[in-house]
Amino acid sequence: MQKDDGASSEMSGVLASLQDALGRQVSVDSQDTDAARADKSGHRSAGEPLCVVFAESTEDVATVLRIANRFQTPVVARGAGSGLAGGAIGSPGEIVLSLERMNRILEISTEDRWAIVEAGVINAALNEAAQDQGLWFAPDPASRAWSTVGGNIATNAGGLLCVKYGVTREAVLDLTVVLASGEIIRVGHKTVKGVTGFDLAALFVGSEGTLGIITEATVALKPLDTSPVWTISGVTSETAVAAHAVAATITAGARPAILELLDAKAADHISRYLARTDLPLGMTHLIAQTDGPSAEQDAREIAEIWLGLGLTVDIGQDREDLIAFRRAMHPAMEAVGNVLIEDVAVPRSQLAAMFDAIRRIEEEFQVEIPTVAHAGDGNLHPNFIFPEEEAPEHIWAAADALFREAVALGGTLTGEHGVGLLKSRWLRDELGDEQWRLQREIKAVFDPTNILNPGKVFLPEGLAQPM
Repeated sequence: MQKDDGASSEMSGVLASLQDALGRQVSVDSQDTDAARADKSGHRSAGEPLCVVFAESTEDVATVLRIANRFQTPVVARGAGSGLAGGAIGSPGEIVLSLERMNRILEISTEDRWAIVEAGVINAALNEAAQDQGLWFAPDPASRAWSTVGGNIATNAGGLLCVKYGVTREAVLDLTVVLASGEIIRVGHKTVKGVTGFDLAALFVGSEGTLGIITEATVALKPLDTSPVWTISGVTSETAVAAHAVAATITAGARPAILELLDAKAADHISRYLARTDLPLGMTHLIAQTDGPSAEQDAREIAEIWLGLGLTVDIGQDREDLIAFRRAMHPAMEAVGNVLIEDVAVPRSQLAAMFDAIRRIEEEFQVEIPTVAHAGDGNLHPNFIFPEEEAPEHIWAAADALFREAVALGGTLTGEHGVGLLKSRWLRDELGDEQWRLQREIKAVFDPTNILNPGKVFLPEGLAQPM
């Protein structure tokens, strides 16, 4: 197909303007543009973006957005590219705005228990610096060793510690955000309390780069506790028994820092990947960890609950090998084949029903779906395994059935990965027409010409497929 000369001229104009303003920070190198076509979701865009701009300051981001706004060119913000929903994938004609060079920790306050960081700071790097001051950053996504704080905020990332310490939203105090116009605003409060006006900071958390681009954040830190942690592991041949043990643990008032469930398929794959011969095969695993001064007592109380329900239980200090076992889920799945990692959440009382639904979907669509869960939150990660390079139609049909089951059980399409590109086709079904339209209107207030991450989260009306 012959290129449109007007569109081609416009692309040349925006690229020239970016290069004039930011010089070598603007890359058209195929290594950079090709890498920006994909994230950890397994999806890859149809072609390379126009360029990748490596911002080094909030003012750089504002410059990019002023130029993009003038030329009406889409902008996709990107951190470490660790997302699992296709939310930071660049497509032809788009500017990918990388924040990875904005990686300075600007301040850590032991008195106020906060850190002020740029968006490209790696989660683990913040934790290492905070720990030197006797503090730590609670959000704990599995990708914490390489994911950025800005990306954590943009997707409201969760992780293993959510059951006790909450998701990223609970740690965000204030944000510096660049709007589609290039205007720089600060939202939120550094104070412990603050109810002046609408809570725009909370609105930006989880907005996936569709309302503005987060460049700096003040995040709350917690004091380190030097008490030994205790780990409880339990195994059972019945996933429903493990799910009921989760509900019983929460009902009893126990507050584990971690409460994870691995079904037998998932646990077996991880055992083979790690060459663990000491763990029984064909069993559902529960793993909990307690912390704080009462960690041992809390662990023994949880162990008693599990024993009473018929689980085989082990208890001891630390046992970081079991936490590492749980964290090995993603590489273990990649070793088996290509994988679509999903992220539904249901009320904790519906965990057993959701696992039953997964088994039915496996049988109906003849697909293997090993599943792990942040069980204390009711957040499940079903993994659809397939040999093809991209997920075939029957995988998406199985995912469709799974999403509908989760929503029917009072749950949601995504607990922590976000909607991005891959789940946008189901968003309206969960929200309903009125809320869906209201959310699109909010998007239009912040981004009236729809240049911020277009096609992600909100599909145009009448479009049924996201790709």
